Amino acid sequence: MHGRSRVFLLRRIHFKDSDRPRQLSCQTSPSPLPPDSNLKPLCLQGRLHEALSGMATLGAEVRFHWYDALLTACIDRRAFLEGQLVHAHMIKSQYLPSMYLATRLLIMYVKCDSLNDARHMLEAMPERNVVSWTAMISGYSQKGHRAEALELFVKMMEAGQLPDEYTLATVLTSCTGPFGPKHGRQIHSLALKTNFDSHMFVGSSLLDMYAKASEIEDARRVFDMLPDRDVVSCTAIISGYAQLGLDAEALEVFKLLHKEGMECNYVTFSCLLNALSGLAALDYGRQVHGLVIRCELPFYVVLQNSLIDMYSKCGSLIYSRKIFDNMLERSVISWNAMLAGYGKHGLGSEVVRLFKSMVQEVRPDGVSFMAVLSGCSHGGLVDEGLDFFDFMVNGQRMKPDIGHYGCVIDLLGRAGRIEKALDLMKCMPFEPTIAMWGSLLGACRVHANVSIGEFVAQKLLDIEPENSGNFVILSNIYAAAGRWQDVARVRELMKERTVTKEPGRSWINLDKTMHTFYSSDRLHPQREQINAKIMELYERIKEAGYVPDLSCVLHDVDDEQKESMLLGHSEKLAIAFGLMGSTPCKLIRITKNLRICVDCHNFAKYVSKVYARDISLRDSNRFHLIVRGTCTCGDYW
Repeated sequence: MHGRSRVFLLRRIHFKDSDRPRQLSCQTSPSPLPPDSNLKPLCLQGRLHEALSGMATLGAEVRFHWYDALLTACIDRRAFLEGQLVHAHMIKSQYLPSMYLATRLLIMYVKCDSLNDARHMLEAMPERNVVSWTAMISGYSQKGHRAEALELFVKMMEAGQLPDEYTLATVLTSCTGPFGPKHGRQIHSLALKTNFDSHMFVGSSLLDMYAKASEIEDARRVFDMLPDRDVVSCTAIISGYAQLGLDAEALEVFKLLHKEGMECNYVTFSCLLNALSGLAALDYGRQVHGLVIRCELPFYVVLQNSLIDMYSKCGSLIYSRKIFDNMLERSVISWNAMLAGYGKHGLGSEVVRLFKSMVQEVRPDGVSFMAVLSGCSHGGLVDEGLDFFDFMVNGQRMKPDIGHYGCVIDLLGRAGRIEKALDLMKCMPFEPTIAMWGSLLGACRVHANVSIGEFVAQKLLDIEPENSGNFVILSNIYAAAGRWQDVARVRELMKERTVTKEPGRSWINLDKTMHTFYSSDRLHPQREQINAKIMELYERIKEAGYVPDLSCVLHDVDDEQKESMLLGHSEKLAIAFGLMGSTPCKLIRITKNLRICVDCHNFAKYVSKVYARDISLRDSNRFHLIVRGTCTCGDYW
């Protein structure tokens, strides 16, 4: 018999007169606690076991206030066994608890994670109020039992019990998954009818529900209609934008609310820092870091982890490492963030070194191995990466998931071992994902493997016929091989399917203004000065040995036209503008939406060398930090 069900079986026992618990009194049985003694002080002083001994001594003379104090102490301490003793004492003493005490018992079982006992308690109650129902719904919601929470909410309504603001706020947290928005809208409708929609708790839960369902416009409408906003609702809307990749919107909301005097906590700042990571907005990130310090917030581990991630994604690994080294306590997430930062910058050796230190302090998880495998892939450390994969499987006894196989496939593909990567995809215990096929197709382009490239491209065109990137890479593979008829055929196919290529663009932040450039940009107000600067750079770096890589032009035109087209690439325009508008010796930070081409990479290296300027280029895949003409990627990416 399970121990947690014993107390409910006692309800079915019918005592004979001779078997009933004896009524204790001072006259018949001396006791260390007199009958009028109060157990409450013992409970308040944390002396729960002494209070329980007093309860046993007093027997049937224990009354409402003493039971209440005992249950409160059990709830506060999550003391399951002690709570069972109190419940059993009520049953043995034939004490019929009021609805209030029965609800306190239910709450005790919920707090002690004994949901089955709590549900038995609810079902056994002759009367229930909204607090009883809400406590049980809350227990289900907190443990992720969404279906049970919603089912009980419906049962409560059928029983004629109207919800209050706490019930609605609680049940909304269970409106997730495929049918979450549908259920959430129904509860939203009920909140409108009962005039609870503008309540702070309900409003925060509503906008959080809509944000998690990617219904950010609905979430914003709820937020704008709240008469009062607290830190929870403000954080929820910022988090909603950040989770959907709407980083600029998240930043704008924060700036607006901060002007209105919003108070922030560490969760707010963590959400904002995640958005700034996506924007690569280092200046704003530094300001937020300074704001955290001025607010004198405790540096919780989660906040420090967000700072590490923000600085690394904004290209400032030095600050990431300073925060990491100064942490008094590091979680596995802290190590993972630092590993991922080094990996994105192509510092494979640093990834390996840090991982070896990590295993001496904490046990790595699946994300840790993803980070180290990715770091080895970006750093060209093929054998080391394969060794880590073997260590994960055989040394740590961890079962690799599809993400780990994806990293190994990327590792092999980047190194030119395309056939081995394809063999692994065929024999692994998972169906290959779109990302895996895309990684392999990119490797075929880099290593000019036309035959496998055609095979992989056809797979991708069947899976996602609307993705222009697959058409472009296949076209690039044909162009690099000089197969111009096949290039024309692919482009014609794109026209037939009305698939358009995403234009390449680069942006640079100067004097708190974001400047965006497209290839062969003719719209920038300083275009004539920029073009003149481009020609100046071109002449000077050619003298230093720069030779345009014409293979990067995937059009069948003469060499002079190819050189002209290369000079119009968006990252070159951004570099020229950065040299024009920034102070000497200041790092030039540029972000590009697509992968940087080989010629632009060489161009940036020569500019860095000739003009003695450091350049940070963040493309869709990784960082390139170029110092004195040398890139951290080691020309491997």
